[in-house]
Amino acid sequence: MAKPQKTAISPTRAENYPDWYQAVIRGADMAENSPVRGCMVIKPWGYAIWERLQGALDRRFKATGHENAYFPLLIPLRFIEKEAAHVEGFAKEMAVVTHHRLTAKDGRLVPDAPLEEPLIIRPTSETIIGEAFSNWVRSYRDLPLLVNQWANVMRWELRPRLFLRTSEFLWQEGHTAHADEKDAREETMRMLEVYREVAEDELAFPVICGEKPEFERFPGAVNTYCIEAMMQDGKALQAGTSHYLGQNFARAANIKYQTEAGDWELCHTTSWGVSTRLIGALIMTHADDNGLKLPPRLAPTQVVILPILREAEDRARVMPFAEELCKAVSAQIFSGEPIRAKVDARDYPAPDKRWEWVRKGVPVILEVGPRDLENRTAAFTRRDRLEEKKAILPDSEIALRIGGFLSDIQGSLLHAARAFRDRRLRADIADLAAFTAAFSGDEDNSFASSLGFVRAPWCGEDATQETLKALKVTIRCLPFDQPKSLGPCVLTGKPAVAEAIFAKAY
Repeated sequence: MAKPQKTAISPTRAENYPDWYQAVIRGADMAENSPVRGCMVIKPWGYAIWERLQGALDRRFKATGHENAYFPLLIPLRFIEKEAAHVEGFAKEMAVVTHHRLTAKDGRLVPDAPLEEPLIIRPTSETIIGEAFSNWVRSYRDLPLLVNQWANVMRWELRPRLFLRTSEFLWQEGHTAHADEKDAREETMRMLEVYREVAEDELAFPVICGEKPEFERFPGAVNTYCIEAMMQDGKALQAGTSHYLGQNFARAANIKYQTEAGDWELCHTTSWGVSTRLIGALIMTHADDNGLKLPPRLAPTQVVILPILREAEDRARVMPFAEELCKAVSAQIFSGEPIRAKVDARDYPAPDKRWEWVRKGVPVILEVGPRDLENRTAAFTRRDRLEEKKAILPDSEIALRIGGFLSDIQGSLLHAARAFRDRRLRADIADLAAFTAAFSGDEDNSFASSLGFVRAPWCGEDATQETLKALKVTIRCLPFDQPKSLGPCVLTGKPAVAEAIFAKAY
């Protein structure tokens, strides 16, 4: 009987998917839980990935005319109360500041001086940014007003999980004001397309674009649009949202402008955002039982060079060649930037260093030792093809082809994720019995199961929520690419109004 293959991550996905996810984060040294329940410490490797993602988004925001600004962390309670649907949607998640001083009492520090008005630690910034917009906008000449904020937010999370759901997380939130509905709706869709592009071109995972049903909308929005991705356990993850807010928040915050004719009109506003949750999606889309697998565009280090130093005297001979190879690789261009390469010269055993970089997901590993010097070669390993035998390549060929290798890795990760998603997306479910069977099974350890998405007709009735809730299934979106004709609703048998994506979700 063959022995089980040893993996760098334990447990494996098939053994325990939730624990595997946490083990990948530990193995890649990305983040850890903080002393504050529900919050996390993002370590340098994890934060470097976030910085790469930030840059990819920020470039696109600025290219579409948006400017970055910053708004306060603390929001007066009265601002939140102005928009009833908004406060109702976030009420259970809000953290509240009620005091502004500590006093020593019986050997302990206790809150003293109550605030006259409680302050909310921002769960999102529509209300406080709306207050600013009401001061900034006076005339049609001030519109459109296009602002983005990079910030942290807090939503009190009962079941935290690193990157996926934490009480405090990092994100960007765009907020815009427009003179008319058409312009605001175009902005909403433009930013959803930015998110789709970043997900597929940078993060290398495919998404389904669509609109949320009414009962899944952002609190206070007229329409909510989203991109939905499938993880390796078949569950959905909402990877980004863009909201057309109509005049609801403008009315609450009194965001008005004077038209060319001299009349006063309410603005139409939008908001849109993605967060560090995308790193969780990155892990659960690409990682395997040996750790993280990074798309080259997002990898903080794209190529790592490992000197193999078995004897003390090897360092003087091998290190100059390793540095020379690193310089040659770094001079090449991939995706419009110099390739990010480094030599790992730390005094650790080479196998330990190699597996560390495997767990971190670096796309290419090059190993050079004393025997490589004469022929000027290196052992070449692709992280996405770790099972393949190392290729021995001349340094000149590596420098010449490294950009192509990285491009191929980027494409292969997207191709693999899309193929997986398409295999697990079912469009053959026609009735409630088949629907129920498709979503039965162990949802907490479903890596090896057939759990995935179901695309099927839906009647649009709120009453179907009870059926879905019993199965722990949600409607992820109503895809934009709707068919010309619809069959009966998969849940009720009644005439359908749209096809929907149904899934269990994070």
